[in-house]
Amino acid sequence: MPPATEAAARAQGPGLPRRVVLCLSASQFICWGISYYLVGAIGEFIIRDTGWSRTLVYGGFAGALLVMGGVSGAAGGWVDRWGGRGAMVAGSLLLVAGCVGIAVAQGVWSYCGAWAVMGLAMRLTLYDAAFATLAHLAGPRARRPMAQVTLLGGLASTAFWPLGHVLADALGWRGAVLVYAVLACCTVLLHLGIPRRSAGLQRAPQVQTVLPAEVGPLARTAAQRALAGTLFATLTTLVNFLNAGMSAHMVGLLAGLGLALPLAVGVASLRGVGQSSARLAEVLWGAQVSPLVLGALASLLLPAAVLAGLWSGQALAAAWGFALAYGAGNGLLTITRGTLPLVLFDHRSYGACVGWLVAPGFLLSAGAPVVYAMLIDHAGAAAAMWLSVGVAALAGAAAWVLWLCFAPRGGRAQAGAG
Repeated sequence: MPPATEAAARAQGPGLPRRVVLCLSASQFICWGISYYLVGAIGEFIIRDTGWSRTLVYGGFAGALLVMGGVSGAAGGWVDRWGGRGAMVAGSLLLVAGCVGIAVAQGVWSYCGAWAVMGLAMRLTLYDAAFATLAHLAGPRARRPMAQVTLLGGLASTAFWPLGHVLADALGWRGAVLVYAVLACCTVLLHLGIPRRSAGLQRAPQVQTVLPAEVGPLARTAAQRALAGTLFATLTTLVNFLNAGMSAHMVGLLAGLGLALPLAVGVASLRGVGQSSARLAEVLWGAQVSPLVLGALASLLLPAAVLAGLWSGQALAAAWGFALAYGAGNGLLTITRGTLPLVLFDHRSYGACVGWLVAPGFLLSAGAPVVYAMLIDHAGAAAAMWLSVGVAALAGAAAWVLWLCFAPRGGRAQAGAG
């Protein structure tokens, strides 16, 4: 068993079957690697083989993100009403279809159509679906399982960026994506391990995983919910935009800043090490840290990391620091994307509520791969990095305002005044 999965299993409290965390951990690792990180691994191979423009190739991924945003609210409501098993199994089958469609695409329309299928599949299989499933099963006690299932998922870029390059070199990019389709079949079995209903799961005693002051929704009035929802949506939208750009272009950015392509692939893969290391620390020691505090502190890592990355071409240590620190900040903010709604809003409507709040993030981030591609082509990698600094700084501001407005001490009075 991988060390990250063992840690997740050891930390699992009573009340939620261990197999749920194990199955979701493994499925997140595979699903992220074969979908969200696909174009980052083989995009350059597609460009060279087909002669399509960079904007078109990465635009397929952008279209998938648009689909994710369009179906986000409905997908969350599906999990609220019927649980996550059926939704995530359907997502796995759509991943198979999407990968096969990309692999056999001969023209622009078939390529973009396959990515549209991938977008629906990603919304039904990635973190937001997994988090809603855990909230459906465990209610307010889902914080620790949410962190646990991200441990292996954080290593997806570390594993699949190099794996994609190796497979594309050996089998061609079409063969590599067909291998991804086979891996997608494996996730069907993993998602079948999710219980059909939450009956009996919430009656078991559970180790407290949030601060006592944060039990129950912090946003109680309509004004508080509106303010919390706006700040949460702003934070997730900016982080998603930055993550989409980095996921598609991190290797290219490092290469554009002066690193040789093989070295750029290796350095970019450290992002996953940073993500999973930070998440493991949160699982082991973060139980008594408020998600509000965690989000505010994690948001400081993003602008600092990207600023360091600007010197990647001059100092290899700066490139390492960029990949590790960006991964750590993004990894922790992924956890807070799942845990903040547990303390801010009513968990019983978690899926639909979060589905609508994260939808703008998917829609805006759909443009990130194309924006980054155009900026790199016309102004260079450094310009794209400065854009990233600005986006990261705005995300940090939203996280800190959210903490100031809803901190347990005096936060509720401030929120009510808004």
